[in-house]
Amino acid sequence: MRSRTRPLALHSPVATRRDARWIALLPGLATLLALAPSAGAQTQGRGFLFRPPIGSFAVRAGFAQANAKSEIFSFVTDELTLGRGDFASASVDADLAIRVAPRLDVVLGASYSGRNARSEFRRFVDNNDLPIEQTTNLTRVPVTASAKFYLTSRGRSIGRFAWVPATWAPFIGAGGGGMWYQFKQEGDFINMETFDVFPDAFESKGWAATAHGLAGLDISMGPRFGLTGEGRYTWGQAPMSSDFQGFDKIDLSGYNASVGIYVRF
Repeated sequence: MRSRTRPLALHSPVATRRDARWIALLPGLATLLALAPSAGAQTQGRGFLFRPPIGSFAVRAGFAQANAKSEIFSFVTDELTLGRGDFASASVDADLAIRVAPRLDVVLGASYSGRNARSEFRRFVDNNDLPIEQTTNLTRVPVTASAKFYLTSRGRSIGRFAWVPATWAPFIGAGGGGMWYQFKQEGDFINMETFDVFPDAFESKGWAATAHGLAGLDISMGPRFGLTGEGRYTWGQAPMSSDFQGFDKIDLSGYNASVGIYVRF
């Protein structure tokens, strides 16, 4: 405290060193002052970070449509009151992205989609002229790794003190992984040799290798938060269990469209 009240000569070496330090800091202070209005307007999608982010976490919800083009789907849509659209469902997605270059992320992700569809035989009824009913479920849970490339800069550094995110950042990507799936039918069925009606449950489940391509857009709403949207197409198939003996591999391919929020860190 004494140094603040002690008078210094105009050409004192101490004063000269302090002045030099202040002069060296002036460009940085000017930069921060110029960005201050943006920092105060973060709720309007403006703001800055004190360093480029090292990654982000995103949660999205959307719509998943299975291709449903393999033999098992042809059989159930022909014999039962089902269509390929009955295997569409809502989806929930989560991604953890790690920044490895200014425009490149490595992304670990997981998704869930599943639906129970009620049906009945198209051409048969039971002995009481009642529908022969069952429920069919298709669940898909892909766990993936992707490389995501941004087509434009995600932000810019201003001096050494601030990183300002871009408002729009479109991206494309590709990757692969594994998908856990379950195809299950429960209810009443027909023995096609005797035409007897019997209750039963049939199930095929397991893991399948997958590949995918994706494209989307990030919209910055502030220095740390934003909106994101993504479209993705996945390729995959898997052998069916002994419950469905005689059928070829089940088609697990399909597309997913989702929107959500992300946070930078």
